[in-house]
Amino acid sequence: MEQLVITGGNRLCGEVSIKGFKNAALAIIPATICARSECIIDNLPEIDDIRFYIDTLAEMNVECKYIDSNTLRIDSTNIKNVCADFESVKKIRASYYMLGALLGVFKQAEVALPGGCNLGSRPIDYHIKGFEALGAEVSVEHGIIRVKADKLTGSTIYLDFASVGATINIMLAAVFATGVTVIENAAKEPHIVDVANFLNILGAKVKGAGTDIIKITGVKNLHGGQYTIVPDQIEAGTFMIAAAATGGDITVTNIIPKHMDSLSAKLGEMGCKITEGDDFIRVVADKPLKATSVKTMCYPGFPTDLQPQMAALMAGVKGTSFITETIYENRFQYINELKRLGANITVDGRMAVIEGPANLTGADVSATDLRAGVALIIAGLAASGDTTIGNVRFIDRGYEHIEDKLIALGAKIRRIK
Repeated sequence: MEQLVITGGNRLCGEVSIKGFKNAALAIIPATICARSECIIDNLPEIDDIRFYIDTLAEMNVECKYIDSNTLRIDSTNIKNVCADFESVKKIRASYYMLGALLGVFKQAEVALPGGCNLGSRPIDYHIKGFEALGAEVSVEHGIIRVKADKLTGSTIYLDFASVGATINIMLAAVFATGVTVIENAAKEPHIVDVANFLNILGAKVKGAGTDIIKITGVKNLHGGQYTIVPDQIEAGTFMIAAAATGGDITVTNIIPKHMDSLSAKLGEMGCKITEGDDFIRVVADKPLKATSVKTMCYPGFPTDLQPQMAALMAGVKGTSFITETIYENRFQYINELKRLGANITVDGRMAVIEGPANLTGADVSATDLRAGVALIIAGLAASGDTTIGNVRFIDRGYEHIEDKLIALGAKIRRIK
């Protein structure tokens, strides 16, 4: 077991470059199956979730080879089966994208129920609804999801909730459906657009990604191609919040500033100086910040994946801040760990009330999930004394070399066994 040890109280300053979006990569990698050819994916983050996916594809006779540390060649020409029930696939939530890709290509798939962080109930009902609308039969038995269709036929599918996973999965399957598929109330997150752009490079006909209506005209086959993953808005946001929490001055580069609008607005509201360029945002926190309120929503609203980091920031800010979580019912499970550091937080259902400024001091804490882990890092950076964070494996699932990037910004952080 590895741990991170942080000596807090240092102002973070400097420049940090952001890698490709984890959530986009975890959809585009299985989407390469649709090509039945060679694809080259650039700007991949070096994280455990990517490695788990590569292990899964290797078990299915898909050739995966790194060209460099962030560029992967994937050749699915000789994929040999439609069953993915390996231990590696059980470790990642995004394993369900295998269903849409395999269903589209082979008209059948068997995939183990997904793993990942325990953030509460995240049913795949909307995925199933979409597959059935295209003509597939779906069953769940002994931890395996099975989908099968004689043929796939385009349909109009209305999503009661703008589910990112369901939107992508339906797109992957509908690429090969006969006729036109329309997804109404589709999710609009940046990685939806990224997956659609990738599929179109391979020869698909997907229109409307980034809006609430996506239309997919089915094709008979796709071809290989090369694609660069969009920058990770959550990694970018994590460093922006770290700048605010430590009274720092950080320029976050290799990003799309538009994707950060909801966070930039909140940090500006709290008193940070925000400067935007074509591909960077600079966050300067050189005066005491003000309390604020955040409500998580689907894009372009405030992302739930930045909610724990904001709580860590709010704990050290004077006044009463509020967080309302509308996406995951278990997202607040990290709160008790922040309290160990001295945070004054009460939770009532899906609302957290944060009274600040708390006198944060170092303690032994444990990550409960990916984003909770980096929230504890941010709190530890702002606290006095040493903070030791356990369950670092959660953090490694989604952040590339995070301690190295923080050290370059002036943090005192080290990894130990």
